[in-house]
Amino acid sequence: MNAEQITNNNEWLEIGTITAPHGLKGQLKVAPDTDFPERFEVPGQRWLKYDDRTLPQPIELLGGYQVPGKNAYVIELEGIEDRSQAEMLRGCKLLVPASDRFPLEEDEYHVSDLINLEVYDRATGENIGVVIDILWAGNDLLEIKLYEQEPIETMAESTTKTNKKSKKKKKRKRVFIPFVKEIVPVVDLEEKRIEIAPPPGLLELNDN
Repeated sequence: MNAEQITNNNEWLEIGTITAPHGLKGQLKVAPDTDFPERFEVPGQRWLKYDDRTLPQPIELLGGYQVPGKNAYVIELEGIEDRSQAEMLRGCKLLVPASDRFPLEEDEYHVSDLINLEVYDRATGENIGVVIDILWAGNDLLEIKLYEQEPIETMAESTTKTNKKSKKKKKRKRVFIPFVKEIVPVVDLEEKRIEIAPPPGLLELNDN
């Protein structure tokens, strides 16, 4: 799965977070939020977001490389020439415009497309939760917040539906599901839903 996390709105894609200076000459270590190494290796314009109160600022990527054996990159940015300058960028987000999305292959998805999808048990048809994050631990994992169905009588907003009962979904616990075809056979972006077929005991095993 190729992944690019979207930030506050549909205009930007978050591609990584600057985690620390690297060395003494202004290089920066980045934790990636994308599976496209070109984002950190190919020179060109990127955007820096300092915090939630500031707008992204353009900055030129001079180059970079992946740290051998690790899911991390070291990059060089124009104008960042020593460790003190690099330290000031710790925690900043690296962005690209949403219009710069790379095309995906079949069965590949952007993280932003999967977050908030409703999750259904394929065997029972029950809506069991919602996708809240995508994690990487040797393979991609869907983090799902489960629902607990709890029937509650409520006053309907319309006076023509005063006798109708509704079910309130109570947020319960989180589970982690491997994002593989055998366990997640259906991803329907148009309907904003996925269907899972977990092996017996998987939901209970990592329920927390």
